[in-house]
This record gives sequence, C-alpha cells and structure tokens, in this order.
Amino acid sequence: MKKILLLLAALIIHTTAAAQTSQQPVRSNLSYSFAELRFVDVDTSGGDGFRLAGSYELDGPWILVGALTALDFNNNVDSTLFEIGGGYVWNYAHAFDLVGTLRLVRAEVDTPGGDADDSGFAFSAGARGLLAPQFEVRGSVNHINLDNSDTYLQLAGDYYFTEQVSAGVSLDFAGDSDSISLGARWFFE
Repeated sequence: MKKILLLLAALIIHTTAAAQTSQQPVRSNLSYSFAELRFVDVDTSGGDGFRLAGSYELDGPWILVGALTALDFNNNVDSTLFEIGGGYVWNYAHAFDLVGTLRLVRAEVDTPGGDADDSGFAFSAGARGLLAPQFEVRGSVNHINLDNSDTYLQLAGDYYFTEQVSAGVSLDFAGDSDSISLGARWFFE
C-alpha cells in the first residue's frame, strides 16, 4: 500500500510540474517591438507614398500596433490612413507565430472637388516566421471596414542584416487595387 501511495504522489507531482511548464508562454525568436518605414506603390491611378508603422511587445503575448500611411495619386488625390490598436501573438512552432490584430482606422481623402474622412476598424489574422535565421516570411488575411469594406491578402519577406535591422518587400492583393512596398524595420527590443 505504501508503494502505491508513493507512486501516486510521484505521479501527481510529475503531472502538476508538467502542467505548470506547459502553461508558460513559449515565444519564438521574433521580436514584436519595432518601427518600420516603407515606400508604397499602388497600381490604381499611379498612387505612391510612404507607410510609417510600429509595434510594441507588452508583457505576455499582447502587442500594441499603429501606422500612418500617406499616398499621393496622379489625379491630385491625396489619401492618409491612421491606424492604432492591439493584437495577440500565439507561438505556433519554434520559429513561427500566429498573429491577430484589431485596429481603429481613420481615413482622410483630399481631392480637387473637396475633402472626405471616415472612421472604422480593421482586423488581420496571419502567420509570421523564420524560414532561415536571417529570412522572415509573413502572410495574413486583412479586412478593413470604412465607407466600403475590403478584404486583402498580404505576403511579405524580410532579410535580417543584423538582429536589429531588416529590409524587405510586401505585396498586398485587394479587390480594388494591389500594392507593393519596399522598406526597412528597426527592432528596439
């Protein structure tokens, strides 16, 4: 009887320790505290401009995100998009994370015939990971709901020159227009 009780006690201790270690968040080597600057080229009406974006890692799996995108089009139309929100990072595998974000969005459009603005929301769900120690890939499905809604697919890749600096390309495939952006990220944590 003593051997059975001793075996049960050892089994309970082992199970409790295993459960506690499995509850600890496992993080990939990817940092979510960065600032990025990108040149954006939109295939509609010769639009181009820049995107300044960033993310900040909070305790645990939570992140803060924000962005400013300013575009000029050939037909004297300017567009500015402000985004701020938060997200959740779930480590899917050793070098891959699943990421979801929800953002408040404000858009302003200036035209020769007048100005317009609108507020709404955007959300995204995707994956981010390292194919090799210096090569990151990202893919996500994004939805933005302003005056009209649009869902688009984003595919991106970055090369890490150092642990703090990467550069790469991003492709967005949307219903109304597609875009390509080139830029760099600076990681500060």
